[in-house]
Amino acid sequence: MNKGYWIVRADVSDTEKFAEYASLTAEAITKYSGEFIIRAGKSEVVEGSSRSRNTVIQFPSYADALNCWQSIEYHSIKKYRYGAAELDVVIIEGCL
Repeated sequence: MNKGYWIVRADVSDTEKFAEYASLTAEAITKYSGEFIIRAGKSEVVEGSSRSRNTVIQFPSYADALNCWQSIEYHSIKKYRYGAAELDVVIIEGCL
């Protein structure tokens, strides 16, 4: 079974509010066996465009990644990021 990933790119405008969202998100991700493998570390855009923060979250399967995104737990948390950040999120199936 291939793993699933959330690829998240964000521009944060309110760090305090976004920090609250991020801490709550970790709980929902853990419930679906997700694991942060990249979390806003140093990066350099070498081609194209990006946002200021990049995060990759790995799940045991693509279905787990989708289920977490669609969960009641995550949807109740999403509101905390509104007005705090602009995000691009892609859920993708791994190849291994």
